[in-house]
Amino acid sequence: MRYDSARLAGFSDTAVKERRAPFDTPFFLLVLLLLSLGVVMVLSASFARAYYDPGNITGGNAAYYFVRQLLFALLGTGGMLLASKLPMSLYRRGAFPFLTFALLLLMLVPFIGVKVNGARRWLGVGGLTLQPSELAKLAVILSFSALICRMRGRMKTFRYGILPFAALLCAIVGLLVLEPHFSASVIIIAIGGVMLFLGGVRLGWFIGAAAAAGSALAVLLAFFPYASSRITTWRDPFSSSSDEGYQIVQSLYSIGSGGLSGLGLGGSRQKYLYLPEEHNDFIFAVVCEELGFIGAALILTLFALLILRGFWIALHCRDRYDFLVCAGISSLLALQVFLNVAVVTNLVPCTGISLPFFSYGGTALLIQLGEMGIILSASRTILIEK
Repeated sequence: MRYDSARLAGFSDTAVKERRAPFDTPFFLLVLLLLSLGVVMVLSASFARAYYDPGNITGGNAAYYFVRQLLFALLGTGGMLLASKLPMSLYRRGAFPFLTFALLLLMLVPFIGVKVNGARRWLGVGGLTLQPSELAKLAVILSFSALICRMRGRMKTFRYGILPFAALLCAIVGLLVLEPHFSASVIIIAIGGVMLFLGGVRLGWFIGAAAAAGSALAVLLAFFPYASSRITTWRDPFSSSSDEGYQIVQSLYSIGSGGLSGLGLGGSRQKYLYLPEEHNDFIFAVVCEELGFIGAALILTLFALLILRGFWIALHCRDRYDFLVCAGISSLLALQVFLNVAVVTNLVPCTGISLPFFSYGGTALLIQLGEMGIILSASRTILIEK
């Protein structure tokens, strides 16, 4: 049996032994803690909009979003536990069928997708909606990990280490641009780059990719008004505070109102239909308003601990595929947390990026908990010192 990732973790083959045990408890408890906090914050952030029901969706039920999120959290927790029991070899065998499934769903979105705020990003399934881009993120991690293991020492060549991966990324991102869904495109390109870096691709290719990305961004800003208007608003949101800059201005008001210790759980004022997407992409602004700098910092600390624990598990995985998957999922989690907080605080241009475990949304929550289950599965057989 090979222990490729043991060398990455700094252990020799003789200094480690295989442990078959229950999944990693600290990681599991951190997930449950963040999930519980997220469900509570959905209740606090959403009840005003659910009660007033401006879109005639909730029927005036103030607990509408909370009940649905709680249901998805319970289902997702069960799915996480199930995913933790499945062997990693199963995920490896199913990586490419899962990728194919995600691509097929993405192809359907422009034609039969549900249109919300001018974009088609969801597929209607009965009374529920499914966001294929969330499946695509996980599909990239699983399939790229399998491809990297298959290519082995050929990852430094263009034919084997760049071309097949670039083709997959172009196919996925091309379908996402049709929706349009630029935030998911950025995340998938970034996570694809992370996977290639972990796979051993030469640094020069990343420099070239960065130059190409800069050129693509210039074209995007020149020919897609949707994207260029986001940049203009980002630079000075208060210049259009009643129009395109309204959401980020209200977010900044919300964050500033929280101060050091916050207004108290349930005490947010901006959630009373002032701040759009207060229970979804901008829920962290409500966290800052109600829990203050101290509460927000504690939540970010919990995220940091979860991400670091995920990388710790990755470094102790017993083979390279497990290492790549765990490191990829941990990187995805870190990227989404950073970008969501950056958007809410206007550090980067405003775009739709959810905060894991906190933002309302069934597809995202189920997939995120499934990803955590995959890491827990890998943690069942890890390498420890004798």
